Amino acid sequence: MENENQSPVQNNHDAPVENKRQTENKKFLPISILLSAFVVAAAWIYTSGPKATEVVQPVDTVAEQDANSAKELEELEENVLPLDGVTIPIKWGNLGTQMIDAGVIDKEKFEEIYSKRGGFAEDQKKLLYGADNGEIKMTEANSGFLLNLFWAFGLANKNEILEKGPMVNYDGKEPASPAEAMEKAGRFASTGGWSLATSDAMNYYSKYPFVALTPEQQGVVERVSKNIYRPCCGNSTYFPDCNHGMAMLGLVELMAAQGMNEDEMYKIALRVNSYWFPDTYLTIERFFKRQRLSENPRKSHSSRTRRRRRLRSVSLIV
Repeated sequence: MENENQSPVQNNHDAPVENKRQTENKKFLPISILLSAFVVAAAWIYTSGPKATEVVQPVDTVAEQDANSAKELEELEENVLPLDGVTIPIKWGNLGTQMIDAGVIDKEKFEEIYSKRGGFAEDQKKLLYGADNGEIKMTEANSGFLLNLFWAFGLANKNEILEKGPMVNYDGKEPASPAEAMEKAGRFASTGGWSLATSDAMNYYSKYPFVALTPEQQGVVERVSKNIYRPCCGNSTYFPDCNHGMAMLGLVELMAAQGMNEDEMYKIALRVNSYWFPDTYLTIERFFKRQRLSENPRKSHSSRTRRRRRLRSVSLIV
């Protein structure tokens, strides 16, 4: 069956008639084209209709973008590293003079180091030489000084973590003797790197009961130290193989000895680590702000794997 739309086949008798029609059609072709164009144009206008004027949103200039970035950074720094500092609610007492008397801090060496940096500030002198120090105020300016002070304390204060923990059994093997334990513990930056004592740092390692802990307080120190990780090496405070780890261990011992609860200890540790690792914690704060999240101090000191993953992810996102 033929297609109904197919044109009929012309025969010879119709040929002359077809030629005549073609001639007549040619006369009306221009008019048809004009009318067709008019109809198409009218139909297009009708179907599409008039378009609303598009509003072009203004784009911030480079100067405005720079100003916004500077403002954001200023807000982040004030939140993470407040200019007024943070108060560490522990009583330092005369621990500075005790460490000098014990030899873990050599007064002359310590003074020589800081004389090249402009000397001690008044608050630093008081912590080092004073006898009745109260709470400690940490600022960006004195964070390095406090790092060294807590480092010396963490190194010398007697504690089972130093004597029986990862510092001596990091390889899965218990030392056969106290001498072997000391030899193993002396291989790390937190021990071999402490050069501000009157003699070899290992002569002071876990030797002095500057702060004696009850069994309950020791348990708190162990729990908390296992959950505080530092971004420099990814190890926990329970394995204080670098200066930051040893300093944090000393601080945790002081907080536990003075009865601070664990939640508060995590908050203080987070603040202190922020001053010791400002770039890392500013990056984390920027990420949390953009995701409209809030940081949980306890979770901020989570497992090493989670910590590394988060830092890596945050750096990529920010």
